[in-house]
Amino acid sequence: MRRVVVTGLGAVTPLGVGVRRIWTRLLDGHCGIVSTRHLGDEFRGLPSQVAGLVPRDVSRPDTPKTTSTAEAGVWRAEDHLSPTEIRQTAQFAQYALAAAEEAFQDAGFKDGNNFDPEMAGVTLGSGIGNLADLYDTSLAYAQGHNYRKIHPLFVPRLLINLGAGHISMRYGLKGPNHAVTTACTTGAHSVGDAARFIQAGEADVMIAGGAESCIHPLAIGGFARSRSLVTAFNDAPEKSSRPFDKDRAGFVIGEGAACLVLEELEHAKTRGARIYAELIGYGNSADAHHLTAPLEEGGGALLAMKKALKQARILPSKVDYVNAHATSTPLGDQAENKAIKALMLGEQGKAAAKDVNVSSTKGAIGHLLGAAGAVEALFTVLAIHENVMPPTINLVFKTEDFDCNYVANEAQQAQITVALTNSFGFGGTNSSLCFRKCE
Repeated sequence: MRRVVVTGLGAVTPLGVGVRRIWTRLLDGHCGIVSTRHLGDEFRGLPSQVAGLVPRDVSRPDTPKTTSTAEAGVWRAEDHLSPTEIRQTAQFAQYALAAAEEAFQDAGFKDGNNFDPEMAGVTLGSGIGNLADLYDTSLAYAQGHNYRKIHPLFVPRLLINLGAGHISMRYGLKGPNHAVTTACTTGAHSVGDAARFIQAGEADVMIAGGAESCIHPLAIGGFARSRSLVTAFNDAPEKSSRPFDKDRAGFVIGEGAACLVLEELEHAKTRGARIYAELIGYGNSADAHHLTAPLEEGGGALLAMKKALKQARILPSKVDYVNAHATSTPLGDQAENKAIKALMLGEQGKAAAKDVNVSSTKGAIGHLLGAAGAVEALFTVLAIHENVMPPTINLVFKTEDFDCNYVANEAQQAQITVALTNSFGFGGTNSSLCFRKCE
């Protein structure tokens, strides 16, 4: 089978714009979750008033005194998109274009050069997409039912596949053009599906990822009504996302995008590319259980991880680190924790739970929904590449069942050869990706 490696990375997250800045802040234990009260009265009336917002303000206390927004790591669409692209794209697609640009440059494909365009493609999705335009246009149309109130670009800006479409058009990618939307598993499915295109010989190069931007009263209100969001830390947003902690009380909605350049191994070697890691396993499963709640014992998560390791031909005892989906919900974190322990402690070679290395990066950035799996795949790749486990911040109190090494509050150096990263979504959709150092 054709082997798939990661040769480029790009990201926009609540910790900033640009992979190096984001990664450094993540390892230093910073948090990108802030109050949403400044966004307007419609946000102040919601039960959850915190979110992982992509930074836009150069006057923030933690922003370096630089001459440009790009150097400061804050978002300005004009730094990444042409005026035409800004007019034609929704916010989630803009984040995707910026992440793709950084990933391509990081891989040595500046301006989309140095590959056969017919053997290059894109797999990128979103969980919700462009909720703001849908809401605003619906209100405008309802006032008189005049179709001229609908913008000519309303439909193209609304479609989730246009994130992938705009990347394809910008770089002339004529290979697979594929959009995934599987709730909070979207980003992981995008990466895994892109790898399959390469393995099947349909592409040599794929840009893969997820993007999300739905910090909107309707989205926050909807998740709050389903009792998914945290409401207990509105006055302390930096403490609101608490994966694995006893006081975890719901997830924090976030926005951003991440893209990985996946490449066939020989193609990468021929051009002398830097290789971050190899993607060796991709497992999928369904809970077939409940609309929003996971199986209590984590059976769906366990099956996805087992499938990823089976494809990778790796024993659980060889897994050095698990980047958990752990969103800071009481049920979700508990189920995943049980699944990880069942996987790792069922094999000889792991003496005790304390030897199982797990962390969740959602304490730092919140839950990026359709972008989460891609962002966390990117973090997992960097963990392997740099032999460091990113911390689970805000982990102060553990209950008896939570007895693994969760990399609490401070990054830890470790030899990481094999790592898993998990993603789960509403409807019981599960995915796990397995990466390994490339030898």
